[in-house]
Amino acid sequence: MDRKTGSAETAALSRVQGAIGTPAVVAAARGLSLFGEHSAGWFGLGLLGAALDRSRRKDWLLASAGVVAAHAASIAVKRVVRRPRPTDPSVKVLVGTPSKLSFPSSHATSTTAAAVVFSGLTGKPLVPVLVPPMLLSRLVLGVHYPTDVLAGSVLGGVLGALVRRRFQKAGRS
Repeated sequence: MDRKTGSAETAALSRVQGAIGTPAVVAAARGLSLFGEHSAGWFGLGLLGAALDRSRRKDWLLASAGVVAAHAASIAVKRVVRRPRPTDPSVKVLVGTPSKLSFPSSHATSTTAAAVVFSGLTGKPLVPVLVPPMLLSRLVLGVHYPTDVLAGSVLGGVLGALVRRRFQKAGRS
């Protein structure tokens, strides 16, 4: 087992892959990975919101910028922490990654930030719908440990809440 990270996390990651890592789930996880790469999919949805909801265009643009800022914050934390991605033979890495750093998950960070800020703009509870699939996808693909995705989600939730608070202070959502 990977001694640097701890056998419990590696074992949990391996169990997740074994339990739900079917070809269909892996394909869906790869799609989520592509969508969430560098927060591009969430940024694109925010820009679409700005184009369609002209009365709140500034809010959508702020939300989009907040998602990108959350992604950037996760990259900064990765460079400080420098935790390597899973390398244990019991874990299959099923997608390429732009770096070898694992903590926190940038996909989890930007997805949670997007879910929080877009919930405020749409009035829909997006966090329970969007966040769990992305977090699980990172485990299924073998590119993050469980604490990576949890920490990323916490970071994204905090940053998303700060952006959303700006809308609430302005009385816009």
